[in-house]
Amino acid sequence: MPPHLNKVSFLYISGMIRRLAVTLFSLLTLFGIHSVRSVEVAEGWASTPVNAAIFRRNSLWTHEGEQFISFYNPEGGMVLGKRKLAAGEWTFNDTGYHGNVRDAHNIISMAVDGDGFLHVAFDHHDDSLHYCRSIAPGSLELGPMESMVGFNEIDVTYPEFYSMPDGDLLFVYRSGGSGHGDMVINRYSTAEQKWTNVQDVLIDGEVRRSAYWQLCVDAGGTIHLSWVWRETMEVETNHDLCYARSRDGGVTWESSKGEQYQLPITQETAEVVWPVPQGQDLINQTSMTADSEGHPYIATYWRDEEDDIPRYRVIWNDGNGWYQSIVPGSDRPFNLGSGNAPISRPQLVAEDGRAIMVFRSASRGNRVSIASTKDIRKGRWTVRDITGYSVHNWEPTIDSELWRQSGQLHIFVQDCGPESDATFSMIKVLELSR
Repeated sequence: MPPHLNKVSFLYISGMIRRLAVTLFSLLTLFGIHSVRSVEVAEGWASTPVNAAIFRRNSLWTHEGEQFISFYNPEGGMVLGKRKLAAGEWTFNDTGYHGNVRDAHNIISMAVDGDGFLHVAFDHHDDSLHYCRSIAPGSLELGPMESMVGFNEIDVTYPEFYSMPDGDLLFVYRSGGSGHGDMVINRYSTAEQKWTNVQDVLIDGEVRRSAYWQLCVDAGGTIHLSWVWRETMEVETNHDLCYARSRDGGVTWESSKGEQYQLPITQETAEVVWPVPQGQDLINQTSMTADSEGHPYIATYWRDEEDDIPRYRVIWNDGNGWYQSIVPGSDRPFNLGSGNAPISRPQLVAEDGRAIMVFRSASRGNRVSIASTKDIRKGRWTVRDITGYSVHNWEPTIDSELWRQSGQLHIFVQDCGPESDATFSMIKVLELSR
């Protein structure tokens, strides 16, 4: 017993610790999560959240038991790493490529195709395409920058990779600027080892607006796409949550009711699944997921007209219609146009009516937090913090391939952003196991 405590005090504190441990264990097991483990990776650039913006697709990617990671180091160099999940030791390669790390838009996105080749797109904010792939399966060494299809590659923003069930990849990006951008989709064939264009202009802003989207591919290969419209460069002009899906790799598209779209999709023809007027702090570029039955879930936030607090929400479809669940985690009034929001954009996974939303909130000390529910239809959510430290302007990205393969949730974490006052900080992977 510590000398400064009497026996009664010691037993009281010991009991409190045991009760807290039991409570934490109970909360983590609500969604079948039995442990949280933090794995250090390396130090990365931290003055901006360029390593930790939510539209990184992907920061982590697991292929055949190996987990890959990408980030900018403290000097702005692009680093690739990998580890065997069972062993845990990271190996790294400083690729020699650099990005404009002072602009948080200029993220790194990566994917591994079905043959094990690593594909990387980086350093874009209305820039020419910066894309390369590894010289061999499993290699961290990249070849030279190259073109994909040879057109629509001079004005690229928000590059995103997604995997198809056959091992092919999709590459999705915005061509054009904020308020007047179009959505482009390319597909990589592992059989032919080359890219082809699937959609030159899938969502057409008609040079008057642009769509800010989130996308996922379900286990059956259906592509689910949702987006908000933005009328100008100002975030306050975001409005309406829209939806489309494709069952043939992005060639044809339909609404949630199975009605065929005439392409490109415009504001007039888009299915609005949840109407939200301009000026209600509707956030853009959040996350989507789909369950094993192919039902889509969208995580987002906005403020109801009679409320001054933008609330987290999950909008989902059960095959019959669209529903909303308001998720706790945001409790402060704010306006998106006034600067940094006190909450991050949310990340989401779901299965069998259960869901986990990962987020950060200033009211919770800017820690990494998760909200979970056993039954989204009942709308009862439990919130808890899974770090004891602040991550400041971090936003969540996850290893979506590992979740799809095994139900393990791995989260890329870094204390970063202007509010952290750090030029570099340790990058970590939080492993939530069940």
